[in-house]
Amino acid sequence: MEKKILYINPLHTDVFDIPYRDLLNSAKDPGTVVDVISFKGVGPTHLQYNTYNAMIMPELINQVQKAEASGYDAAVIGCFYDPGLRACREVAERMAIIGPSEASLHLAATLGENFSIIVSERKCIPEMKENVHKYGFIEKLASFESVEIKVHDFQKDHEETKRRIRAAALNAIQNKGSDVIVLGCTAEFGFYEELQEELRVPVIDPGLASFKYAEYLVELKKRFNWTHSKLIGYQSPAAEEMNKWGVFS
Repeated sequence: MEKKILYINPLHTDVFDIPYRDLLNSAKDPGTVVDVISFKGVGPTHLQYNTYNAMIMPELINQVQKAEASGYDAAVIGCFYDPGLRACREVAERMAIIGPSEASLHLAATLGENFSIIVSERKCIPEMKENVHKYGFIEKLASFESVEIKVHDFQKDHEETKRRIRAAALNAIQNKGSDVIVLGCTAEFGFYEELQEELRVPVIDPGLASFKYAEYLVELKKRFNWTHSKLIGYQSPAAEEMNKWGVFS
């Protein structure tokens, strides 16, 4: 089954594009075509602050509209904050829109009793906790664990990154009752396999989880026509208003 998926790194830097292209191509189903993009020009190169999340919204929505017009079946918003998830689902008429946090938490809730989320810094926790509550998984949340590593530093010293994630995960498993670990940043790629083998619990990579969830939703759409409902929460804005204001054109 042919599936065309766009992975959007919603940052004004292409530093993650090639690594993610390689990662997703190594995991894709036969027949899946995946493209990875980031934003051009000057703007936020990380989304650690709500302010930066707000700044990238027009470009993110614009890219989702372009992707749908170009025939993509799904788009993944490549940040664990799931920025603009509802807005992008509103403007997409037929394309599945996936957030790494939502996809990872659905998977974590299926694979174990309780999960812990390993975040980059404590600053992330309040908003991410709001998302856990919004997605309906707050009773499954064992803990947040912070490794105090900035987004662009996860890939600089792999051994130090693994050491900190391992220590945080062990604390969650031994002291917080967690039996599933969710890596709470899409920059934490490349670590799940070794950690999973050592910890002997599922360790969910949010980039991979969201991409495979995208493939799954595309298959559901193509086989059964199950997709985002447009009746209530994801109802699309009026095309006349969007065209009149030209905000995302």
